[in-house]
Amino acid sequence: MKFVIRAALVLALFPFNAGVAQERQTLGYGSIFSNDRLGDGKDRWRSGSYSFSKVTGRSWDGVLPSAMGEILEYRLRAEIFAPESLTNPSPQDRRYAGALSFGLHTHFGRGGTEISYGADLVVTGSQTGIASFQDTIHDWIDEPSPDTAADNQIGNAIYPTISMQAARPFHISQRARMRPFIEAQAGVETFLRIGGDLVIGNVGAGELTLRDVTTGHLYGATYGGNEGVSMVLGADTALMVDSRYLPSHGNVDMSTSRTRLRAGMHWEAARIGIFYGLTWLSEEFDEQSQGQTLGTLNLRYRF
Repeated sequence: MKFVIRAALVLALFPFNAGVAQERQTLGYGSIFSNDRLGDGKDRWRSGSYSFSKVTGRSWDGVLPSAMGEILEYRLRAEIFAPESLTNPSPQDRRYAGALSFGLHTHFGRGGTEISYGADLVVTGSQTGIASFQDTIHDWIDEPSPDTAADNQIGNAIYPTISMQAARPFHISQRARMRPFIEAQAGVETFLRIGGDLVIGNVGAGELTLRDVTTGHLYGATYGGNEGVSMVLGADTALMVDSRYLPSHGNVDMSTSRTRLRAGMHWEAARIGIFYGLTWLSEEFDEQSQGQTLGTLNLRYRF
């Protein structure tokens, strides 16, 4: 199964061609922040993540181009994985991990299907400086230092990671649309995922839509011009093949499947947009005592 996913993704990415003759311009930016503190109030497991993307292309008219490489997303991500206790981690808990990723993705459409292919370099270990950064932040807000947990963190490494996602949005009414999707990834984590999202309201329509890696929440990298409020409900499940954050020779056993349930609200005005959402994540390893709830925040301001 692992070989099949890797081979399919490599074949899919092989024809990628970013050589577009016309002059490129910045079409928009996307960013999203998730943290356990904003959800169930804890500081554990999928502790926090931040993603920032710059999207470039010739133009954006609300419809994805049919050619690969016309729209490019340059993506920077950071994420913290932690045991349940930073000061006294159990030997039967996941190891601390800091991860930085640098990626290039392309978005296009074929026959009503929205498709994205991408490649990321995921850097782990103390070389990322994430543990030191978290230690500084925790010192400012008088929270426990991660030093004890970070002493046993996932080691320094670089993992090339490729991914593919296909979504087929369709309207079920004038103000509601469904967006079923399938996703595959091979690299730092290897999996096959299927799910969908229900959007009620027009906020987000006509935008280039990105999906948060950690929670699966949708967020825009362009502005569609629709003001008001939209509600989003989503769910997905993944068949897990491998995870470098939960190594097979480690002290815990990776769960063979993962489920995410999410809900959120978009509010968009003339110059500012706000999104807040919650996501329940099922257990990622067999020894994990329960799932967790993350809070997700996205703020947009247009000058």
